[in-house]
Amino acid sequence: MYNVKKITDDLFWVGGNDRRLALFENVYPIPEGISYNSYVLMDEKTVLLDTADSAIMELFTENVKAVLNGRKLDYIIVNHMEPDHSASLMRIAELYPEARIVTSAKAKTMMGQFFDFDMDRVDVVKEGDTLTTGRHTLSFVAAPMVHWPEVIFTFDQTDGTLFSADAFGTFGALNGNLFADEVNFETEWLASARRYYTNIVGKYGPQVQKVLEKAGGLNIRRICPLHGPVWRENIGWFIDRYQHWATCTPEDKGVVIFVGSIYGHTQNAADVLASAIADEGVHNVKVYDVSVTDASYLLAEAFRASHLVFASATYNNEIFTNMEHFLMELKEHAFHSRTVAVMENGTWAPQSGKKIRAMLEEMKDMTVLDQTVTFKSAPKEAQRADILALAKAVADAVKAS
Repeated sequence: MYNVKKITDDLFWVGGNDRRLALFENVYPIPEGISYNSYVLMDEKTVLLDTADSAIMELFTENVKAVLNGRKLDYIIVNHMEPDHSASLMRIAELYPEARIVTSAKAKTMMGQFFDFDMDRVDVVKEGDTLTTGRHTLSFVAAPMVHWPEVIFTFDQTDGTLFSADAFGTFGALNGNLFADEVNFETEWLASARRYYTNIVGKYGPQVQKVLEKAGGLNIRRICPLHGPVWRENIGWFIDRYQHWATCTPEDKGVVIFVGSIYGHTQNAADVLASAIADEGVHNVKVYDVSVTDASYLLAEAFRASHLVFASATYNNEIFTNMEHFLMELKEHAFHSRTVAVMENGTWAPQSGKKIRAMLEEMKDMTVLDQTVTFKSAPKEAQRADILALAKAVADAVKAS
């Protein structure tokens, strides 16, 4: 049975949800599922904007047919060629052989790599090109590396709708409410949006900033992303979140302590540190075990908070394995511009602190506090003064920021 949602009198959502998929891109846990958004514009000429993942192909094609209601499909616009948005393209192209496919030059090349159909039906557009469908005039905005090199945005100049590909997307399946203003987005969706951005798009902050500059020149009244809710109210607030994430600017003044502990002793010291930081008057303190919490959540928390602490055991004369992996994730996602502190443990030769500092030095504009804590095996009362001193240094840095 088809399931479509009306956005305006002539624009419809024809996507679907997948609540069975465990890992998005076979990497990131999605316990609340994912939506695959696609849109149909019903003008003098009909337009399908992006397709959908193969997991919902049957529902998706049924949705498209229901909205078209016997009309032919004139155009298929492909803003992004990643398979979760293009896997159904071949099927749609077969169902509607007269439809022209509109996309960027790089996307056309990728199209030939993924599919076997007549490339003569593909029309290449570049930034500034327009497509008139009757009442609507669609223009195209180049958005390379947000987050693939072929990406374009489509902007409906008539109604102010920005079809933003993966930008402004969010993990999580839709639950009947299509619009962000129909849910409590800040409390129920923002963390998922942040985790989506930081992990999927986060490495390409400079490219996102360039696209946001372009978007600033458009009269945007609606944002239709390829994942998550559609925006029609409070758009400026969400764009501001993107500005923070794209520039790696903290959203919250507070401390996140990341712990790599083997038998619990480093965890004990980290909890003492967290309590001491709280006693210094810092209210926003979080502690995460890097072996328990998936790295995608840790990365999002690092982007959110202003100050970080890395507390790690030494393992095989190196940084504890999962802590090292997390630090590599930070580096690979071009993380930068934070004040951080280090705590180390090692039964016979504590090495993790020195090596964590070396990894942090490879990241841009990282300020590492001079105060540190080193202990062997288990923290003892002799180290309490050092932990309290580190807590005060971290709290002072937070208050000064």
